[in-house]
Amino acid sequence: MLFIGLTGSIATGKSTVSSILASPPHSLPIIDTDILARKVVEPGTRGYNAIVKYFGPTTPDLLVPISEDMPEDGLDGKGRPLNRPALGKRVFGNSEERKKARGVLNGIVHPEVRKGVYKAILKSYARGHWAVVLDVPLLFESGWDKLSGVVMVVAVKDPAIQMQRLMERDPHLSREDAQNRVISQADVRLKAKRCEARGEGKGVVIWNDGSREELKAKIDASLREIRASSPPWWNWICLLVPPLGVAAGAWVYWQNVNINKRWKEIELKEKANL
Repeated sequence: MLFIGLTGSIATGKSTVSSILASPPHSLPIIDTDILARKVVEPGTRGYNAIVKYFGPTTPDLLVPISEDMPEDGLDGKGRPLNRPALGKRVFGNSEERKKARGVLNGIVHPEVRKGVYKAILKSYARGHWAVVLDVPLLFESGWDKLSGVVMVVAVKDPAIQMQRLMERDPHLSREDAQNRVISQADVRLKAKRCEARGEGKGVVIWNDGSREELKAKIDASLREIRASSPPWWNWICLLVPPLGVAAGAWVYWQNVNINKRWKEIELKEKANL
């Protein structure tokens, strides 16, 4: 089974690409780490309790306010849901304090999400899917690119388009809040460059500065090429002979380790030339 690592940056259209990949004629299973990240911090979970314990004392509005519809202990008695905008203001930004807070939050959420991803991968494998999409905003940063036979980056060439889409999507954000969210993630154009450096057949950049129709046409063309390089007969053999599937996965992982080494060398050379 082929792992397609899908990533991008905030408001570049990654979710739109994910929905297109999940719909006919592709109908690929999507493992969305954003959805998993929400589930693992629902009231009563280990993630929720850890976040409340660490951020509660310094973030008074960390939880959704008490109201007629929201009792003090939450709807099910496990606690009120997290106030995501308030938590976002606490962790997004470039100051050292916010970077540290973001690191703590990632340290709480990521391990729980990773467990959920592994479970979802096993389910997709058991159902005989030829490929599964790992929808991960921090694909490179969290190391999921090492498991991906193909990495797909959804990017925009114009930063102004990214800001415009973000503020249209989340009108409650001030321009400063929107900028903080953008700069808290790696520049998507750098992600695109890293993806292209993986080489033909291993990295696909989807430039999304145009319309949805143009975006869909690019995705359809890319999927045809990916499907051609991963024929159904090979996927069935890997499914029916698990040791062969494990060996194929190990080969992909080893290739990606070497790809990342080459990327580090490229980065070091570029820094040396500055």
